[in-house]
Amino acid sequence: MKKDSKIYIAGHLGLVGSAVTRALLARGFKNLVLKTREELELLDQKAVETFFKKEKLEYVFLAAARVGGIMANKTYPAKFIYENLLVQANVLEEARKNNVKKLLFLGSSCIYPRLAPQPIKESYFLSGPLEPTNRSYAVAKIAGIVTCQSYNEEYGTSFISAMPTNMYGPNDNFDPESSHALPALLRKFHDGKIGNKKEVVIWGTGSAFREFLHVDDFAQASLFLMEKYDQSEIINVGTGEDISIKTLAELIKKITGFSGKISWDKTKPDGMPRKLLDVSKINKLGWRHQISLEEGIRSTYEWYEKSLKFKV
Repeated sequence: MKKDSKIYIAGHLGLVGSAVTRALLARGFKNLVLKTREELELLDQKAVETFFKKEKLEYVFLAAARVGGIMANKTYPAKFIYENLLVQANVLEEARKNNVKKLLFLGSSCIYPRLAPQPIKESYFLSGPLEPTNRSYAVAKIAGIVTCQSYNEEYGTSFISAMPTNMYGPNDNFDPESSHALPALLRKFHDGKIGNKKEVVIWGTGSAFREFLHVDDFAQASLFLMEKYDQSEIINVGTGEDISIKTLAELIKKITGFSGKISWDKTKPDGMPRKLLDVSKINKLGWRHQISLEEGIRSTYEWYEKSLKFKV
């Protein structure tokens, strides 16, 4: 990518898209195309077709998607699969038709089998049953990956697919009904502290292990892959380190300053027992994460507190 290359970030207001936008601007890329949902509805095939014809884009970061935690996935499985399939199909087809030089598709670690050996290698893709609590989202992402691979094979496109682990950071979703684990815990403990609550109740047993990557690290990985990676095979992006939800909860409790106790609602699901990515492939290419988990959570909590003050 050149500094004046025309680059479209689909989903630039979201967690990943905003981080990619920040990273591009910081490196001096100025010809960025950013559209809100009101300006461009990616579910509308005709609108996407008109947009791509008009803009003549060179590079695309496809970060737009309906995302959410266990509760959102269980409540709206049809919306998750329908909207994600449609957005992907519309953007990928128009990128192909309009000769986009390169596209990065944002996948997810949930595309891997529920009981995949740990750490999870890229080769475990499509090797077993998925985690039931987010199957619809996972199937949509799998379809996006296979679409990219199929387009590369048939049309000679350069569509790459990155599989990030669980991400967090500025512009995350902190809504208790639809957020992922880490921002949901930050919100719970913050609300508990502000409300002087005696306890915070968390879903599950706390025994599940998860890997967490700061979104600014992923943004740097995305730019790295756009410049260094050209294979159709998926590539994992993560830290190579995981933590139990119980330990994570204790860490977030400390960072937020909540003084009450933690209780576990064991009637609620834990999700996959463990989900740690093998990141040796991207590490060998020359990329490694830079932000530690505690540092990342602290900065994210600072951002969240400032965002609340701004809203007031």
